[in-house]
Amino acid sequence: MGGIDEGEDPRNAAIRELREETGVNSAEVIAEVPYWLTYDFPPKVREKLNIQWGSDWKGQAQKWFLFKFTGQDQEINLLGDGTEKAEFGEWSWISPEQVIELAVDFKKPVYKEVLAVFAPYFQ
Repeated sequence: MGGIDEGEDPRNAAIRELREETGVNSAEVIAEVPYWLTYDFPPKVREKLNIQWGSDWKGQAQKWFLFKFTGQDQEINLLGDGTEKAEFGEWSWISPEQVIELAVDFKKPVYKEVLAVFAPYFQ
């Protein structure tokens, strides 16, 4: 499960999480949302996560970074780097608009805000 370790810089945490969850080392941070973004879990999601994680999670606060992938697609491995349980079942390259279309409803406002901040980098 992703997150920032105690005392860890958010940027370094993002780089570590990318590697752990996708196996990707060939990427560079090119932008950052300069503030934290939050959302609340809907009641049904919250109930499911409370059972799954064993504690009462109300939502998340996130720090967002935009990475430029500089490697080859073969580097992407959803088993990650082997240090954590796999979190993803499939991946594909999609447009920023598709990210919003495919997101669950309660996350769409955050995704829209993130993509608005990163829009100048998509030109």
